[in-house]
Amino acid sequence: MTVTSLLAEAATGLKSLLLGLGITGKALARPAVTVPYPMAEVDNLDTYRGHVELVGRDDDPATARCIACGACVRACPSSCLTVACPVGAGGPGPAGREAEEFVGELIPRAEAMAPAPQKGCKTPGAFILDYSLCSLCGQCARACPVDSLRFSRHVYYVGASRADFRLDLLARLRAQAAADTPKEPA
Repeated sequence: MTVTSLLAEAATGLKSLLLGLGITGKALARPAVTVPYPMAEVDNLDTYRGHVELVGRDDDPATARCIACGACVRACPSSCLTVACPVGAGGPGPAGREAEEFVGELIPRAEAMAPAPQKGCKTPGAFILDYSLCSLCGQCARACPVDSLRFSRHVYYVGASRADFRLDLLARLRAQAAADTPKEPA
């Protein structure tokens, strides 16, 4: 190795170092993007997508719009939704079979977009979301024929165990409706 080749290699390394320091310096000069929680809180939550939640009916906000067709369950790639008919409701479930519960099945999309069966349950007895499995892709909300699912704005959702992320969406809808109902003076 000659002295000129060593100097050329050192010059190339120095040039790379200066370019890297320039990029780092520009990034340090920009305003911070992350928020140091809990010292500060996020103020722009317009684009936040939390876990899915049920949408209540216009005439009765405590009752879900859901028609228990199972399209959301079949569309979910993470198999994190469970929709169950009330016990004894019977009726045809997905793929025309008798079913009390349909959980994370892979069924062709054309069938997933089909309307609810004419006979059987029309309201869910249970609607469970395992948020620890959810990828927040939104396929369930897109597949719903009656727009009964939306993303929540629940930013500060924490839990100590995996069981804390198994949500009963019907109970959550009822609690939200009760909280939104104005109290009558006594």
